[in-house]
Amino acid sequence: MTDTTTTDTEYVAAGRDLWWEIQDFFFMEADLLDTRQFDAWLALLHPQIEYRMPLARNVRRDQRDHEYTRPGESAWFDEGIETLSQRVAQINTGIHWAEEPASRISHLITNVRVFVPRGACAEPERVQAHSRFLVYQNRLQTETNLLVGRREDLLLRVDGQWRIRRRLILLNQNVLTAKALTTFF
Repeated sequence: MTDTTTTDTEYVAAGRDLWWEIQDFFFMEADLLDTRQFDAWLALLHPQIEYRMPLARNVRRDQRDHEYTRPGESAWFDEGIETLSQRVAQINTGIHWAEEPASRISHLITNVRVFVPRGACAEPERVQAHSRFLVYQNRLQTETNLLVGRREDLLLRVDGQWRIRRRLILLNQNVLTAKALTTFF
């Protein structure tokens, strides 16, 4: 699949300090999710966030551009801040059937690569970041799920703080074996 987050602006690799800052941002985000601090996680999202996890399809090598569904087609997630906030509110009620009792979840984020617009200043207002994830979920005694894939993010600096403006989540599986998809990526 081609890089779907790249715009007409050409991006180049970020320096080490910015790379470390963004990687630390992702680690902090994972900690918030793993400790069920969902309202604090929502605060990391831009008000106009595009949060999408398309379906994966098995395609021939010469048709890799069609491996994932496109915007407007079916997706596991295709949400904005309103629906993400509703999902968090539902989980926070304590009566969400698929999250009561709550899952134990670990987000492992790795292979972080950060890109800035060519010619950006030392503290750019936007970055693109690509990363890999492994999400382990355990519920009750025997329900376990392992979700693996990659993310393509667009982060914007708002009032000096990074906010996730767009997240594309690409699972490395086309059949979801989990009973319910309640975790955030």
